[in-house]
Amino acid sequence: MDIVNIFVKGIFIENMIFAYFLGMCSYLAVSKTVKTAVGLGFAVIFVLGITVPINYLMEVYLLKPGAMAWISPSLAEVDLSFLSFIMFIAVIASMVQLVEMVVEKFAPALYGALGIFLPLIAVNCSILGGALFMQERQYATLGHATSFGLGSGVGWLLAIVAIAAIREKIRYSNVPAPLRGLGITFIITGLMGIAFMSFMGINI
Repeated sequence: MDIVNIFVKGIFIENMIFAYFLGMCSYLAVSKTVKTAVGLGFAVIFVLGITVPINYLMEVYLLKPGAMAWISPSLAEVDLSFLSFIMFIAVIASMVQLVEMVVEKFAPALYGALGIFLPLIAVNCSILGGALFMQERQYATLGHATSFGLGSGVGWLLAIVAIAAIREKIRYSNVPAPLRGLGITFIITGLMGIAFMSFMGINI
């Protein structure tokens, strides 16, 4: 049951976009059409769903103080936590490179539409944020960490698809000239963030 709770929290209560405003650069740049938003959203789900559990295993069995005691009792005092950032980023960059190659091979049109923002998933702060939140919250099991990664990815997908659908519709609306483009998008994002705050009252 804890796994379901963590998953639901990652989507609604602790949404990367609307609760923490992480990953806003890609969110704003690729949300002009629903098609590209869905493609990038699924790429983010994959990267978060893979990197968070991998980074969890590295944290538990390699990086945190005493993590290498399973190798030898003499290594029980070793603390490699200072390497956390660089190791997390290395895992993220590797997974993003894999996603980029797969998308380029099987969906070249989507690859062209996403442009530079596909490789930029590697520096998307929501991806690194997922790893750092996992580290901070000290999840008890690999299943909990995986659930958090997938939930965060689904929440990010929900956010970018929602704003993309709204942006497609408001093209036909009479938006004041100074607010067209990113201006009205920021306003709508703020309103959606306020709306998502209502989920914080849910006691899971």
